Amino acid sequence: MDVTTWYLEQTDPADLRPARPPQEPVEISRAEVPSPEFGRFLYTAVGGDWQWTERLPWTWRRWMDWLDRPGTETWVAWLRGTPAGYAELVADGDGQVEIASFGLLPYAIGRGLGGHLLETAASRAWDIARRVPGLAPTRRVWVHTCSLDGPAALPNYRARGFRVYDERLNVPGDADEGSTPGPWPGAGPRG
Repeated sequence: MDVTTWYLEQTDPADLRPARPPQEPVEISRAEVPSPEFGRFLYTAVGGDWQWTERLPWTWRRWMDWLDRPGTETWVAWLRGTPAGYAELVADGDGQVEIASFGLLPYAIGRGLGGHLLETAASRAWDIARRVPGLAPTRRVWVHTCSLDGPAALPNYRARGFRVYDERLNVPGDADEGSTPGPWPGAGPRG
């Protein structure tokens, strides 16, 4: 199957467009203590239905090294005490911040939370240098998504003011399309 990957960016904090407020009370907070267990949980719970597989073979140590780097932050959306989604920010030290992972858990999709979470994540990417000593001020926030991701991903990025700066078509290796790398096969509600 052919996969299209879009690379999007903002180059000024004024590029960020606000989202509609969520209809349900959502708290978004930073997971300040690096936790490989929690990081892997979020990665599989959010990415399982979208074929996120790159980090599945990571060891506990590799997760810890990734999460414990200065300029890496995990922001979690909570709906009535339950994780609803997350955004992972990675600053490169030269003023560029990648939204390396972003998404909602299956139960939270379609509830109007994604725009709010993305707006918060992009805002935190723009002000990350205030929280990380010695980090250069952000001059660019970027993200990528692909045609395997949820259908709302690309429209959400564009609605928040991200612009496509590159688009690539690639053919991934053969994968077992019946398998799901998430917390368990078919974890998400699918009509």
